[in-house]
Amino acid sequence: MEIDIKALRIEGIYQQNDAGQLMMRVKLAGGLLSVPQAAALARLGQQYGSGAFHLTTRGSLEFHTLEADQIGPIQRSMAAVGLFSRGACGGAVRGISCSSSFGRGFNHSQVLARQLLFHFSGNPHFEGLPKKFKIAVEADYTGSRHLIQDLAFVYVGLEEGRALYDVWTGGGLGREPQAAILYQQRVAESELLPLTESILRIYRDNVQPPKRLKSLLRSRGEAEFRRMLAAELSKAAPVQFRNGFDKALLPLPAENAELKLLVPVFAGELPAERLGIIAAAAAAVGLDYLVVTTNQDLALLPADPATRQRLLDALQQAGITGLDQPPQQLRVCPGNHGCCMGLAATRDLATQLQQAFGTRLNARSLAISGCANSCAQPQLAELGIVTGKSVRDEDGHRTPRFNLYRRSGEGLGERIAEQLTQEELQAALEPLL
Repeated sequence: MEIDIKALRIEGIYQQNDAGQLMMRVKLAGGLLSVPQAAALARLGQQYGSGAFHLTTRGSLEFHTLEADQIGPIQRSMAAVGLFSRGACGGAVRGISCSSSFGRGFNHSQVLARQLLFHFSGNPHFEGLPKKFKIAVEADYTGSRHLIQDLAFVYVGLEEGRALYDVWTGGGLGREPQAAILYQQRVAESELLPLTESILRIYRDNVQPPKRLKSLLRSRGEAEFRRMLAAELSKAAPVQFRNGFDKALLPLPAENAELKLLVPVFAGELPAERLGIIAAAAAAVGLDYLVVTTNQDLALLPADPATRQRLLDALQQAGITGLDQPPQQLRVCPGNHGCCMGLAATRDLATQLQQAFGTRLNARSLAISGCANSCAQPQLAELGIVTGKSVRDEDGHRTPRFNLYRRSGEGLGERIAEQLTQEELQAALEPLL
């Protein structure tokens, strides 16, 4: 089947390898996945592709090693349960990321993320952008993920019944990491949609492909960016999301956040069969949703202690282990296992580091990226590994070299060592762990 790889990007599909196999990313709002949707994906994952999903650090989910003729059947089956991939890749507003801290603003941020996702997905006014545009709605400042987004809203509380957010913009990682700037504090939720549309129009009209929004702030400066945005907002049409009732989707008031049950997923690689087992257990106790966290795990959110215990029992009886244990703070991109950009076998490296350091990995957050694109967000981990240039040995084999980052303050992590062999990397990590 002949396909146009470039045209497929807007549909959430990238070429994955030289054999022409494809990756398809499922677009989720804040990582939220209904139990019926999870069950449907589990069935599709067992029928098509690698038999496993990759959970991303933005709370999305990916099929790997698909054949071109499998895309249509998968898309039709996903549409039947309200899932889609449009805009999950290419020059569009990507899936809306949402904090995995489950903090005090989690329900508010989940609803806003969902509204933003449906407003911008497939919206012809905001497709064909110079490059990807990443939005996050964060429940609080935990994890500092607001620093790496094109646009981020951080929930800061309620005032007269209105949700308020701090607004950050112009961040991003990749080859030129840049922390976002704080644009405005305590902005009412009703003002966020025209603000988002205005920033997107400025980006669309003033940045050349394949640059991100951060390039505009770097070239024009913050003062000029603010002037441009003020001018755009002055002519923006009044538009806002309108809610007739409280649309909180999850039974998670802040005081009951400890009820959440994390299912660990090592390196974000989730077998489709395992997802089906988890969905069945969740359905058996009446749960509505699962959450793909930005730490690449699954979270289940029962409403009360009795339901939580029944869920725990059901999962353990189904053979799901590692529950109620401190999760490893480890994020891993697919690397060359599943990405044509990958320069290292990141999952293998994660496994070897786990074997070398054991539970010591639980004490510090660690992120491993297979290339400079930094999809695992290494500059936000306490310790980050970015695969750099590979080196050819005497026999002509290429072996990767690694750059090591350390984060100690509120900004992005800084490079502390570069071009390390795997043995040198492990030796450098030893005193830090």
